[in-house]
Amino acid sequence: MSEQLSSTAVPSGSFLDRYFCVQQRGSTVRQEVIAGLTTFLAMVYSVIVVPNMLGQAGFDPGAVFIATCLIASFGSLLMGLWANLPMAIGCAISLTAFTAFSLVLGQGMSIPVTLGAIFLMGVTFTLVSVTGVRQWVLANLPKGIAHGTGIGIGLFLLLIATNSVQLIVANSAGLPVKLGDINSLPVIATVIGLAATIGLERRGVPGGILLVIIALSVFGLIFDPSVKYQGLFAFPDFTSEHSLIGQLDIMGAFNPVVLPIVLALVMTAIFDATGTIRAVAGQANLLDKDDNIVGGGKALTSDSVSSMVAGLVGGAPAAVYIESAAGTAAGGKTGLTATIVGVLFLLMMFLAPLSYLVPAYATAPALMYVGLLMLSNVAKLDFDDKVDAMSGLTCAVFIILSCNIVTGIMLGFVTLVVGRICSGEWRKLKVGVLSITLGLVVFYMGGWAI
Repeated sequence: MSEQLSSTAVPSGSFLDRYFCVQQRGSTVRQEVIAGLTTFLAMVYSVIVVPNMLGQAGFDPGAVFIATCLIASFGSLLMGLWANLPMAIGCAISLTAFTAFSLVLGQGMSIPVTLGAIFLMGVTFTLVSVTGVRQWVLANLPKGIAHGTGIGIGLFLLLIATNSVQLIVANSAGLPVKLGDINSLPVIATVIGLAATIGLERRGVPGGILLVIIALSVFGLIFDPSVKYQGLFAFPDFTSEHSLIGQLDIMGAFNPVVLPIVLALVMTAIFDATGTIRAVAGQANLLDKDDNIVGGGKALTSDSVSSMVAGLVGGAPAAVYIESAAGTAAGGKTGLTATIVGVLFLLMMFLAPLSYLVPAYATAPALMYVGLLMLSNVAKLDFDDKVDAMSGLTCAVFIILSCNIVTGIMLGFVTLVVGRICSGEWRKLKVGVLSITLGLVVFYMGGWAI
């Protein structure tokens, strides 16, 4: 019955179907909407985390909330309407932390100069993308490292999700991490939610991931005292004296002391975001016969332009969110998924209180499930080419051990190059691979890595 309703509500050949190539990619409008809702709920935590981080550095939290919503809305709409890919963009959490704790608090940069640096990073990043340099990097990403990046990001998602509910916590002595309080409500809800997600997905229940997120949110509202209804509507104040829109100092960012920071941001974004885009595209089966991303050029440009907007409106550098994989796992295959996310973040500016109704343990199971799915990339490694496969595994393992995607990619490239030489297979090395390896090694050895 539901399938009949969805087919009559959005007939074959509708504008949405034609514009986003929904049927052509083996999806339905209903499936795309569910995927969009799933991605949004998986990443809506950013409207709380980003303002809190930047607030500690002196940014006005209310102004950053508005900026975070604007950046996520603009970036996701650009990715959806222009690139036609199911990837959502938002303020990168890692670069948000770097902005707050290293640039402003650590090096004493003023907020306007910091925003100017972010804008310059976006401009440089966009030039790198549109001139084809970034696409060249992607084309020279060995298959082992490409699949290894997907594995590593899957493990990274598992760590992020389990830590967000304190299932896995930092250890004060011995090994770095340990099991948290297994009897706490968030941990119990997360474990049950993960099991329920796996079961519903196995049965093929449409929107199974989204159903679990909603069910756990309702459970939290009823039984968890920390989840409280704080209202529905809150009108954003765009004219506040604390507004950060247009407050960037571009000339100040041209200071010789600041420019190396801009280049470090660009270098980090190139490999971090590129690796994420490649991994999410693989998860959504949006790779062509040569393992290139369908519409990859537009995808790369969309997130770089979004960082320019971040500097203009007063937020942190933007990037494709790893959480987009939650939407692709829910069936998202087209830009309609990202468009839904963009529209919801635009509405989020007016519905700020609702963001507190989705606790971490409501979205953690979805991220854990996606992380587990991404581990299937191990099966794509070609162990007949042991050097390539092992470099991919090295990349994956060090993404999670260092909690840094770029670090894993760098060590994967080094392992590949040295491994090829020592195995006598140096003829298999491409000039592009050698160039990228050298660039990454200099970047790290020079102390510019973030």
